[in-house]
Amino acid sequence: MTKLGIVSLPTVLVVASLGSFPLRAATPTPAPDFKEVYDLIRGHLAEMNDAEMNRIAVQSLISALSPKVSLAGAPTTESTKEGSLVTQSSLFEGAIGYVRVKQVGEALDKAIRQAWQELGATNTLNGMVIDLRYAGGTDYAAAAAAADLFIRKEQPLLDWGQGQVRSKEKTDSIAVPLAVLVNRQTSAAAEALAAVLRETGAGLILGSRTAGEATIAQEYPLKDGERLRIATAPVQLGDGSALPSQGLKPDIAVEVSAEDERVYYADAFKELAKPSLPASGALVATNLAQGTNRTRRPRFNEAELVRERRDGLVLDSDVSGASSGDSEKPAVRDPVLARALDFLKGLTVMRQTRS
Repeated sequence: MTKLGIVSLPTVLVVASLGSFPLRAATPTPAPDFKEVYDLIRGHLAEMNDAEMNRIAVQSLISALSPKVSLAGAPTTESTKEGSLVTQSSLFEGAIGYVRVKQVGEALDKAIRQAWQELGATNTLNGMVIDLRYAGGTDYAAAAAAADLFIRKEQPLLDWGQGQVRSKEKTDSIAVPLAVLVNRQTSAAAEALAAVLRETGAGLILGSRTAGEATIAQEYPLKDGERLRIATAPVQLGDGSALPSQGLKPDIAVEVSAEDERVYYADAFKELAKPSLPASGALVATNLAQGTNRTRRPRFNEAELVRERRDGLVLDSDVSGASSGDSEKPAVRDPVLARALDFLKGLTVMRQTRS
């Protein structure tokens, strides 16, 4: 009887939770009565007190229903200053700006704009990488404002239950080819930011499928000071489509093991004993060449560089390619970042060959 009780509790919670998810058309298998199972376990496991049983039941239930249900914790005073939102900005290949976003929060648009201006102060930038890997946040207004930086015309962007937000018509938008990096830990408002940039034609997404946590949620205070967050509906893009609960599928998939990706994220030039290679494709990953970078013109395709960035903006400026000193620079080993750099350089070369 004891053995049956130990197995039954998590099983009941998992089976019961499946009824909340439209995973299959088939009717969920009926589960035993929760109270009956709970009482049997409580009556036959003497070492389990009420507090321990409650803890296990709550944790199992929330875990089974994640990400639709989560504990938000007590309200915090976590800073969302510009400096805590963008943790790195740098140049790659001499003309491609790189901005790493830690969290999508208030004033992210200002932080990205500042980074762009500083990177472009002494360089004519020909492309930009926004790195949203491991980024989260629940500020969808901040996601819309950050996306608006890259959109010139007025158009619908995002709706997270407070009405549709639109971009503003402007003449100072950041108008260069854009690559957005994501992974399995890109969540919530960071997913919304990536999705808007793609849906509006501002950029393309590279990496792996995202977490699938971009939802409209309500929070309910609990007696212990924590808050229970329950998702009620998905966030919608400007065209009315919902952000998928399975996560965003990238335009260019680059599969890297979770362990290797964290190493590359900490040091893009780190050479592992068995480096993860980018997904197969016609685009030559020039940054992953053995030894040092070489001036090589990538072969076209990657679906004609994803149809020349979804038939959007192409570069008008002339880029001469790598300088003679590039051969002395270390190679970018991060497969996702390397693919993004190759993609942006490919757009530039394609523009040159067609002009």
